[in-house]
Amino acid sequence: MNIGIIIYSHTGNTLSVGEKIMEALLDKGHSVRLEQISAENDDPQVKGPIRLTMIPDPSPYDAVIFGGPVAGAQLSPFMKEYLTRLPALRDKKAACFVTQHFKLKWMGSTRAVKQITRAVTQRGAPVIASGIVQWSSEAREEQIQKVVDSLSRI
Repeated sequence: MNIGIIIYSHTGNTLSVGEKIMEALLDKGHSVRLEQISAENDDPQVKGPIRLTMIPDPSPYDAVIFGGPVAGAQLSPFMKEYLTRLPALRDKKAACFVTQHFKLKWMGSTRAVKQITRAVTQRGAPVIASGIVQWSSEAREEQIQKVVDSLSRI
């Protein structure tokens, strides 16, 4: 299967999880490409319009995994902007994950997963798996492995 992993990562945490998912998918024999969303000013506290400079196209993939960080108790504004530009995703499988600094899911990660799921579902692709990594948790490595295991079954 041809799988795209499309992420926005400000600090590199989300990117590192995406890379581990990619390795697991490659080990299973899939064709995988990891693409990053980027913006002119990727300051999480950005005010005003967001201007994306890299807008990965999910069209070539059979399945797409979306990943992004939590910022201000919700999905990063850069990932949210990207999701508003998604083309139709019919006939594709989808999955998603988020990373957040805080240890508790109610501090934004659950909301962020719902935001990705809603945007992707509205474009015609069911989200068949999702995951959350809380970066400051003592169980971070176990959470990462759980996300990798779950999303690499797409």
